[in-house]
Amino acid sequence: MTATSDVILRRMMSLHPKVIDLTHDRVWRLLEAVGDPQDRLPPVIHIAGTNGKGSTQAMIRAGLEAAGQRVHAYTSPHLARFHERIRLAGALISEERLAEMLDRCEAANGGVPITYFEITTVAALLAMAETPADMTLLEVGLGGRLDATNVIARPRLTIITPVDLDHQQYLGETLAEIAGEKAGILKRGVPCIVGPQHDAALDVIEARAARVGAPLLVHGQHWHAAEERGRLVFQDETGLLDLPLPNLPGPHQIGNAGAALAALRQLDLPAPALEAACEAAVTRAHWPARMERLRSGPLVEIVGPCELWLDGGHNPAAGRALAATLGRMPPRPTHLLCGMLRTKDIGGYLTPLADHVRGLTALAIPGESATLPAAETAAAARAAGIAQVDEAPDLRSALAAISGAHPGARLLICGSLYLAGHVLRENMPSEAPSRIISC
Repeated sequence: MTATSDVILRRMMSLHPKVIDLTHDRVWRLLEAVGDPQDRLPPVIHIAGTNGKGSTQAMIRAGLEAAGQRVHAYTSPHLARFHERIRLAGALISEERLAEMLDRCEAANGGVPITYFEITTVAALLAMAETPADMTLLEVGLGGRLDATNVIARPRLTIITPVDLDHQQYLGETLAEIAGEKAGILKRGVPCIVGPQHDAALDVIEARAARVGAPLLVHGQHWHAAEERGRLVFQDETGLLDLPLPNLPGPHQIGNAGAALAALRQLDLPAPALEAACEAAVTRAHWPARMERLRSGPLVEIVGPCELWLDGGHNPAAGRALAATLGRMPPRPTHLLCGMLRTKDIGGYLTPLADHVRGLTALAIPGESATLPAAETAAAARAAGIAQVDEAPDLRSALAAISGAHPGARLLICGSLYLAGHVLRENMPSEAPSRIISC
């Protein structure tokens, strides 16, 4: 009898002493052992970048599904349940199927060292190869060049969303170094959609593309996306689109939507299907914990008349994007509940937010050994210029205290996808799903 996915996943976490160890040797070995599923996938769109990968993937998926296509999607990390990482032909993978794929990969691996992300990525590819679909969307886990997803010989498209500073301990200390890792997904003859970039990152991407022979479609050169009079206007060499603004909130979603639209326009969809796909991409996409308003659940009941929002951004670019989003929202006193990992640039994240919030309550992320203690988060918030800073022992007491003192305020839980996952589990009315989370 196959064990549950939670049991197998816990065993897999012990197969390698490091959480992250970027190399391809172990992945290629296991792929061969399970029959090279990477060669049997429906056409692949491979997405790398620092910020916006998930939102861009969600928009493309919404567009393709509106065009009548069955779409596989792989993303990481999950928030509340591991199953969120794998969509098969539009539906989250079932517990039975997930346990079967994990069991097969564990048996084929034979107990030799392999990272948790590597073996679970192979399981996802195996499930996707064995399920009929029209398109596969693969999101890079970390970097690109040595990521476990970078095993597709010839994707249909690649996409590089905005590159910024994050995971410097693995990818390099400069934008140029990080961009070089992201550009490792480029393939000869495969078009790459390039989202808005800093000049230093774009220079590296363009140089890499020239070396490998990958045609680029670059924001600001080959396609343009902007907000005009409350609409999204997109233009490329095939013409102009006048669409509603993205339903995913924030001005940074304009660039993500542009990349998604540029990708859809490359897929040779019939005209009526393409029109439906482009509109659905900006109006139907859903991506949890990216400036998401929580409207029901136990935590929402605690805050009463206050608005409760959740965002999982955790690097300086995400802080700037969140600040810009708050600056565009209707005026309302805003209070942050923030928890972050010690590996992140908390000062770079919080400084852009200081002018947009009334106060911050610092939290430790439950169950995460790498969490910053609440006292350190509070100290960083004061250093960033946030005047009213408090600490709380747990999320529920923090929500109760802030909502009691500031009825009608906007409460924004932020700083980490790990914290966001905890919030979503706490806000579930009943079942307790898998708590395993990995980079």
